[in-house]
Amino acid sequence: MNKFDQLENEFQARFGEKYLVINAPGRVNLIGEHTDYNDGFVLPAAIDKSIRLAMNLNDRGEIRLFSVDMNEEYNTELTGSFEKSGKGWPDYILGVVDQLRKHGMNSVGFDCVFGGDVPIGAGLSSSAALEGGVLFGLAELNKWEIPPMKMAQIAQKAENEFVGVQCGIMDQFASLNGKEAHALKLDCRTLEYEKIPFRDPDFKIVLCDTGVRRELAGSEYNIRRQQCEEGVSVIQKTYPEIQKLRDVTFGMLEEHREKLDPVVFKRCEFVIEENKRVLDACDDLENDNIDAFGGKMYDSHYGLQHKYEVSCKELNILVDIAREVEGVIGARMMGGGFGGCTINLVRTDSVDSFKMKVSDEYSGQTGLDVVIYETTISDGTGIIKKVK
Repeated sequence: MNKFDQLENEFQARFGEKYLVINAPGRVNLIGEHTDYNDGFVLPAAIDKSIRLAMNLNDRGEIRLFSVDMNEEYNTELTGSFEKSGKGWPDYILGVVDQLRKHGMNSVGFDCVFGGDVPIGAGLSSSAALEGGVLFGLAELNKWEIPPMKMAQIAQKAENEFVGVQCGIMDQFASLNGKEAHALKLDCRTLEYEKIPFRDPDFKIVLCDTGVRRELAGSEYNIRRQQCEEGVSVIQKTYPEIQKLRDVTFGMLEEHREKLDPVVFKRCEFVIEENKRVLDACDDLENDNIDAFGGKMYDSHYGLQHKYEVSCKELNILVDIAREVEGVIGARMMGGGFGGCTINLVRTDSVDSFKMKVSDEYSGQTGLDVVIYETTISDGTGIIKKVK
């Protein structure tokens, strides 16, 4: 029995025969790191690794949850304010309910059993998938009309305010709004987005997990944000209309080189370059120039490694190995940095040789095992079954 069948059987055994099944995908970011909090552009896509949720309302005034992956249950009453669960995983769900209440949407009790194949901690946004899936399910069960971008904002605030993780909106947005065979060019200032075709059957997106978890990511992330803000504050003295690095040109930055700390200059330079790379990479996809797109992935990694300095030895080793494999046209680290995954664009007929070479060489150089995932760009969150 696969995990998704087990999930439905578990729901039936615990809560009854009527339920919805919602599929909520993880996401990749094809290009555009650390541009989001600078009001720039990103290019995420939903993938075929997902969390599934079986859900229904109950008349008990309770939230009853069961995680198949954790083999744990959690129950709480809907009355009063929520407190953190002490278990971790229920907080993503409680945070969504808390936000819905703040928006005047009060659900009756509900039951939820969930599980999935989004690797936890690998940077594929399992938490955003869970938040978006619960939100989508509650909207459907309670017949609430919530626009897709509003859903993403509610899910983001759940993680910011209840869970306490200061993430941007990209992860929730991509999981909820993904489109099969398309990436999503998202303007992080206006929240306008455009579907960009990504459907070449000759290429696969392959993720390589370093096995290194990002202990430094939180503190260093905050330092990078502060460095970007410092750069903006200096440039604003000359150009008061500047709000974020999104508004800064290369000329403006160069004009202030002597007034900026050299490290701050490098950080700002990377963000401005990366933002331009996203826009140019979208043009590459529109023009079916996949080789040029792959080159920008390598350029992105170089900047993340040397200018933004958020890579690590293991990520660099994986990108260096990828460069030497015939049929790989692009590779870079993905996410906040200091561990997690690389994302690789590999010709379909080269995937097997790529996996073999990466596994052998990474283990030889690091003593660690690499976990490799082939992914396909998929649709966003939606209902896949109604059992009445």
